Amino acid sequence: MRRQFVRLHRWFGVATALFLFLAGLTGAIIAWDHELDAWLNPSFYKARTAAPALSGLELANRLEAADPRLQVSYLPLEAEPGSTLQIMVLPRTDPATHRPYPLDFNQVAVDPATGAVQGRREWGVVSFAPINLIPFIYRFHYTLTLPFAGGFDIGTWLMGCVGIVWVFDSAIALWLSFPSFKAWRKSFAFRFKRGGYALTFDLHRSGGVWIWGLLLIMAVTSVSMNLSAPVVRPIVSVFSKLTPNALTNPEMLRAPQPGDPVLSRERIVQIARDAGAAQHLKAPPGGLYYVEFIHAYGVGFYTPGNDHGDAGLGNPWMYWDAATGKPLGAQIPGKGTAGDIFTQVQFPLHSGRILGLGGRILVSVLGLAVAVLSATGLLIWLKKLNARRRSAHNANTARDSGRSVVRS
Repeated sequence: MRRQFVRLHRWFGVATALFLFLAGLTGAIIAWDHELDAWLNPSFYKARTAAPALSGLELANRLEAADPRLQVSYLPLEAEPGSTLQIMVLPRTDPATHRPYPLDFNQVAVDPATGAVQGRREWGVVSFAPINLIPFIYRFHYTLTLPFAGGFDIGTWLMGCVGIVWVFDSAIALWLSFPSFKAWRKSFAFRFKRGGYALTFDLHRSGGVWIWGLLLIMAVTSVSMNLSAPVVRPIVSVFSKLTPNALTNPEMLRAPQPGDPVLSRERIVQIARDAGAAQHLKAPPGGLYYVEFIHAYGVGFYTPGNDHGDAGLGNPWMYWDAATGKPLGAQIPGKGTAGDIFTQVQFPLHSGRILGLGGRILVSVLGLAVAVLSATGLLIWLKKLNARRRSAHNANTARDSGRSVVRS
């Protein structure tokens, strides 16, 4: 049995090593995506005007009026003091061609006092230019920036499957790390003085044992982040009922009709304020998201700059039909079934934000550890592969020599 598990661990590790190495390094970086992006691109983040800021709703209206080719898809309702307001946009349909207008950007930074555009970029595009670098790394982390093929998201599925293999391999690795009860201390030790292969082996085995629980959490949450709808939610629903919402249950939606009206952003924000008060939410509406493919609005409740959630289970979100204002569900942290709370905790755990600043530091360290474990595992495999090849070569040489002696 042990031999079979060794073989499985070897091939699981070889198959996922490069992916986990890249995911670990990029994960260590994007734990600080906002801070690094602002450092690299101060003109995209720092507002030029010190005058009082306009509301996000007013700035969105001005942006769409200045460039009729675009529509706002994500809007922070208030800018952080001294910062630009960063708005996500989509192209409108050109009535002459009935195709989307060509836009070479999907994010705009505006001066909150004047509405002047300070910068544009295409978030997530493959580029090493400073303006695009951090969004590129962020998207690369979970998709490798691989393209869609026939509507299939290759990168998201690939990294999700890597996560599934990682979960199973983590269990196998723990079992292999303790070959006997008497030798358990060796599984926690590092032979620093010996160096070389011995230290490489200990970094891989003992390093993995010390942080095994944290690594398993990262593996499970990576699957949840990439394959929530097709894999995780169906499994969770076996053990606990999941509360449906517009994003997870399309049956809640009516089919969009040609010429459907769209409620104004102002109207949706007012509906959200009333709904937030009814739910006794402490934070005000902080961000507005138009979900084009389901013709719905989502509103997040948070203070300026806290769109990812600084700590805990994240921010509340509520959804409404964009044509009728009909409620389409809500995600309120800490509320719902056991399954709901399990799904709520996935991003806060994966990003470390569940523990605030300390959690983000821990995630950065774990990202580097995943890269080290992947590299040392590959080095161990290569060394053993070379040893097996030398052994086979020596055996063949000895066999050929024996045949020569017999013939002579």
